[in-house]
Amino acid sequence: MHALPEDHTGVRMARLRRERHLTQTAVSELTGIPYSTYTKTEQGAIAATPHVIAAFARGLRIEVATVVGQPYADELRADELDVLIRPIREALDVYDLGADPDIQPRRLEELEEDAEALLVAVRAGKIKTAASNVAGLIEEGTTAAHSLDSTEGWLTLASFYRTAYDVATKLGFSDLAQLSLARVDWAAQRGSDAVLGGMYQYLRALTYLREGKFEIGQRLIAKGLTTLQQADESREREVVTGQLHLGGSVIGGRAHDQNKALAHLEEADRIAGTTGEAIKVHYLTFGPTNVKVHRVSVLAELDQYGEAVEASSDLIIPQDWPKSRISHHYAEVARAQMWTNDLEGSFKSLLQARKAAPQQAKYHQTVRETYAGLEAAHRRLPEKFLSYGSWLSSGTGQVA
Repeated sequence: MHALPEDHTGVRMARLRRERHLTQTAVSELTGIPYSTYTKTEQGAIAATPHVIAAFARGLRIEVATVVGQPYADELRADELDVLIRPIREALDVYDLGADPDIQPRRLEELEEDAEALLVAVRAGKIKTAASNVAGLIEEGTTAAHSLDSTEGWLTLASFYRTAYDVATKLGFSDLAQLSLARVDWAAQRGSDAVLGGMYQYLRALTYLREGKFEIGQRLIAKGLTTLQQADESREREVVTGQLHLGGSVIGGRAHDQNKALAHLEEADRIAGTTGEAIKVHYLTFGPTNVKVHRVSVLAELDQYGEAVEASSDLIIPQDWPKSRISHHYAEVARAQMWTNDLEGSFKSLLQARKAAPQQAKYHQTVRETYAGLEAAHRRLPEKFLSYGSWLSSGTGQVA
């Protein structure tokens, strides 16, 4: 059994092209994608890269999510995750209605513990746990924040909103992610926290990265850096500043702007040398390790796949690193290995991505695109390859 055998990204690109009565040549000219690259992507002969997907979406003026098929509705339904989305939307919608008289919130200290527990769950790859709990906690946190009207109350609510953003992003609901971010900003302003304001711009820039709108993404990175200048000097400020530069490096890489990508990466590396590993500061996982991980990503985004694989070869991941970040890293490595024709190594990295965080890997766009790229060559891969495809389209986020 194959995963999405008749509906990979190339097939969707072909369908979207025909719906607009465009030839392959016209799409190539419209998007700037080389004709040979575009036709091979449509045919499924090569995997759709993030750069190609973004260029196609921009050229045809459609959402990236439409091109890649997110959210993956059938799998979400089978995993019983789709029913968790509406309560989150409803919880986000009551942000400005004041305290709910029917809710008696617990002490702020308890809510703060729950906010951190949600962040930990997401970083552990436990998306369903976070999705199941965040709506109720947003409602409780909203009432608490309005009742207390304190900096701590608003920042706790902002943390709940951030988890809603994390869940929406990982499950492919881009509109919900944007709504969640708007709520983060709303609560952060009431908490008067410039560092959180800078982080909001970082998360917002990532949404534009995923949508292929790189210029706007870089403007948001710059705005975030300016916002952080308003905060007092602290390790926390340095960590968020460094993470903004990492975000800018990936945006630059995906835009194929090598100078900008490497400049951001170099500045992040300098800052990481002063902060050290700062895994739990806003749970951004910033530090020397994350800079090295981002170097792999940036090189892959620049289509320098051999260099990306080489950069990953001597990278040692700390044992206390979040499983979600480990899974994402192996997904990036798998993509680079596939393009260097190391098919067996690529598949092994996909297995590592799944092992680290099964729920996340199942809905990870890079995992799916890499699997689609390997599928045509599955005869050269282990027998377990097809079972991986069955898992991607199955009704469980756990390892089969």
